Amino acid sequence: MKRNGILNSEISKRLSDLGHTDLIAIGDCGLPIDPSKKIDLALKLGEPKFIDVLEVLLEDFGCEAYILAEEIKENNPSQEKAIKELLGDISADYISHEDFKKKLDDVKFVIRTGENTPYSNIILKAKNIF
Repeated sequence: MKRNGILNSEISKRLSDLGHTDLIAIGDCGLPIDPSKKIDLALKLGEPKFIDVLEVLLEDFGCEAYILAEEIKENNPSQEKAIKELLGDISADYISHEDFKKKLDDVKFVIRTGENTPYSNIILKAKNIF
């Protein structure tokens, strides 16, 4: 049995398959997701929390940039602040929520959380770890 890192076998495997510049996403429970790309962790409204999933994911994932919906600034500033605290100086881009949903076509997979606060979605760009 695995001792460290992400225990979810699907997430662990898919992270291992990523290369430099590949995109992945974490979404709230309302984000429309292509079923073939969805890894569903949602248990009930609010669980697991988006920020908790992001924090654990970042322990196993090298991130060089990320994308948020512009609307998070006005509609969920506390979530934006929490994201920035976890990601520090990593480059951030903001796009409209509609463009964000279109950008999901480019991601390798999306982790669906139970988060039920607005615009709690992120696209992460894999960095070269060596």
